[in-house]
Order: sequence, then structure tokens, then C-alpha cells
Amino acid sequence: MAKKQKKQAGGAGTPATVALTAAGTAFTVHAYEHDPAHPSYGEEAAQAMGVSPDRVFKTLVAEVDGELTVAVVPVAGSLDLKALAAAVGGKRAVMADPAAAERTTGYVRGGISPLGQRKRLRTVLDDSASAHATICVSAGRRGLEVELAPGDLAELTRAVLAPVGRTA
Repeated sequence: MAKKQKKQAGGAGTPATVALTAAGTAFTVHAYEHDPAHPSYGEEAAQAMGVSPDRVFKTLVAEVDGELTVAVVPVAGSLDLKALAAAVGGKRAVMADPAAAERTTGYVRGGISPLGQRKRLRTVLDDSASAHATICVSAGRRGLEVELAPGDLAELTRAVLAPVGRTA
């Protein structure tokens, strides 16, 4: 089981790590030097941490029938918008406006975490997460990831598990 950690290098916790600590959830923080020139935040995280890209999950915000919804999918693939809509009983999904995603979650693009959001959004976690003992998701800042059990992530975010990721 991952070691519980309350602080990461560089100071106070993010809303995501504060939420994990408050819930008493076991997690590990992974910090790395973010390169603004890297074309993919998620792939950069996987490479920097030396973790397989199928265990590093990105947090994407979409609109399903006009309602913001979070999808957490492996960085090695992409989001299936039709599957996301179906997973929450919707008809149509499109990627959310980045400014709306940032405003609603309280995080910046590339650092949006499924945890500790300003406004809790309904969340769908790709069911491939359950194949791993732990997965990594953004800790709420570029260059900072948290590793935790997928079941803990699903419980804390009240996520639905569904096949919403597409392999590359």
C-alpha cells in the first residue's frame, strides 16, 4: 500500500493533497520538474516518474448535455466522448472550454486534479484503472502527481467506472 504523505517538497499541500489527507487516504506524492515545452503533460509525467503510461491518468473536463463532467483516462490514450456521455446517461459530450474547466475546478490546465476541485463535478474513471494496484493522477499542479489506489480515487470522487478511454 502506498505511504501516506501530508506534505510535498515545495511547501503546503494542494487542494487535492489536502482532500486526501483529510479523508485519511493512503497516497504518495511524486514531484518532478515540469518542462513547459513538452507537448503532453501526462506523457511528461509518466516519463519523469518512470511509470508506465497506462498507470498515469489524465483528468479531462467535458460537457455532457451542457453539464461539466470529469473523465479520468490513461495518458497513453484518449477520451471516447460518446462512451463518456453514455456512462452518465447523457446524449452528447464535447470537450469543455478550458477557461470554464479552470474556473470550475480551481486548477490550471495541465494540473487539473480529479480531487479537491472548487466545485465537485461528476466523475467517470476509465475502468482500466482497476487493473492496477495504484494509479497516478494530477495533484493539482503541473509537475506534481499523487499515486493512490483506484478504488480510493473512485470513492473520493464518487466516480462511475466505465470504459471511456481509447487506446492510442
